[in-house]
Amino acid sequence: MSFFDRLAVRGAQVKNRYYAYRAQREEAAKGFVYQPEPRTIGSFARGRQLVAGNLLFAGYLVESQDTGLWEVESPETTFDAERHGFAWLDDLAAVGDSAARAKAQKWVWGWIEAHGQGGGLGWSADLTGRRVIRWVNHALFLLSGKSREETEIFYKSLSAQTWFLSRRWQSARPGLPRFEALTGLIYAGLALQGREELADPAIKALAEECEAQIDNQGGLPTRNPEELLSVFTLLTWAAAALHESGRSVPPAHTAAIERIAPTLRTLRHSDGSLARFHGGGRGLEGWLDHALAASHVAASQTDGLAMGYARLSARRTSVVIDASPPPRGPASGNGHASTLAFELTSGRRPLIVNCGSGETFGLEWRRAGRATPSHSTLCIEGHSSARLSQPQRGTGFEAMIEAPVQVPFDRTETPDCARFQGGHDGYSSQFGLTHARTLDLSYDGRSLSGEDMLLAMDPAATRRFDRAMAAFSQEGVGFDIRLHLHPDVDAALDLGGAAVSMALKSGEIWVFRHDGLCELKLEPSVYLEKTRLKPRAAQQIVLSARASEHKTRIRWTLSKAKETADAVRDLNRDDPEIFD
Repeated sequence: MSFFDRLAVRGAQVKNRYYAYRAQREEAAKGFVYQPEPRTIGSFARGRQLVAGNLLFAGYLVESQDTGLWEVESPETTFDAERHGFAWLDDLAAVGDSAARAKAQKWVWGWIEAHGQGGGLGWSADLTGRRVIRWVNHALFLLSGKSREETEIFYKSLSAQTWFLSRRWQSARPGLPRFEALTGLIYAGLALQGREELADPAIKALAEECEAQIDNQGGLPTRNPEELLSVFTLLTWAAAALHESGRSVPPAHTAAIERIAPTLRTLRHSDGSLARFHGGGRGLEGWLDHALAASHVAASQTDGLAMGYARLSARRTSVVIDASPPPRGPASGNGHASTLAFELTSGRRPLIVNCGSGETFGLEWRRAGRATPSHSTLCIEGHSSARLSQPQRGTGFEAMIEAPVQVPFDRTETPDCARFQGGHDGYSSQFGLTHARTLDLSYDGRSLSGEDMLLAMDPAATRRFDRAMAAFSQEGVGFDIRLHLHPDVDAALDLGGAAVSMALKSGEIWVFRHDGLCELKLEPSVYLEKTRLKPRAAQQIVLSARASEHKTRIRWTLSKAKETADAVRDLNRDDPEIFD
């Protein structure tokens, strides 16, 4: 971080403190214009753990049975940010009993006492917006049984935070942080008596952000599916608040919702979860479907790419493919070298996955999760198809650089299957090779056929490939095709090591086969989830070979075993064990 960047950050912190202090002089609202309805979805399992005093934020677990939330020492800034954002209030409300309400009330009024006067991490625009939304959403839950004096304290603090947002929303970074700040301002401004004038400029500003940040594909510059779902949810909440207050939704706001909905349906797996790419997770169970239903946008999917992703689906099987270069510049801080990687889900069970984001497990796991070998695609000599820049001083920001530039794709329907064809030049400059991939999903959803090719496309590429041969091995340039399996998949080598059999918890059996030109191995892998304390052990299928000619072709298939029925009754629910 340059001197001027550090100066700007310091200036923003000073302004936040000033406006947080100044907000305390604002008159408190007397109540709500209408009765707020909670729209957020929480986790019952996480709520029960919070009631028990197990605080799991940003991958850190702190046990606090006897003390409050604000007395415990934060192990990391991300932990502190998550507790100041109050998304945990959704989890306590999901439990909803007297113990959960008592805990929620203790922590909310504890925040007012410890931090409500201003200053600190919690008084940033995005965290304040996130917090205000939860306070309004769960106001009835929080105020139940509270005295008049305590109720006035709550309204006083909520009013101060709303005024603070009206002065500081522009300090939030473009993208999700700014959408959170503006939605919180609109939400509280319309809900609180006598605060409508604070919401009016924010309504216009939110429409302008929709035009600036949501592209024609209904996507964000970060290409993070979970982040897109968060923005979509915020926009639908803001639209609902406007309708409930008798106001119209700006056309740009409505148009953004209508652009995003088909994109999210493209990114939706058959189990209702999101594809995990570029720092995004699967999303809380039911969150995606609830958001799509609340948007009232007619069901449809895009014909081409959606935020740079392609989709194949048939019956109970879904395949989502990263068919574009990774994000660039400031948007690439969570970007992954995942071009042409795919995920496959059968019914309610993920089969082929990417390892995911390791940001909650430390810097090394974060970097490993961003690398090509952590994705279900081809990797040459252990190198990623895009690299990370040197970390910026003071922020640790690592941008994606030397990424693929040319990523052509085509999606067609044949008499037998839905076909995806794509390629990328991420290895061309170093190895002279272009990776091309074809995926064919049969119309009955029982088989995915793959073909991976490495090609030297022109004389200059041929010369680079010949130099790489001389540098690495005259036997050829080594490459691996990796297919990472979900941790719940039970896999074993079969047919004397010529195939891999995979059993899903639903009872389905899938079999992986190849054309015999590679060495087939089953190796350890990991599955990285933000809600877990540590990475989950998993397995990966690895096809290894060497490219010794200017054109190398490998064919493989993933198919359901013949004894597996077309429709399997899969009624067992998996209780989330978030603290293992």
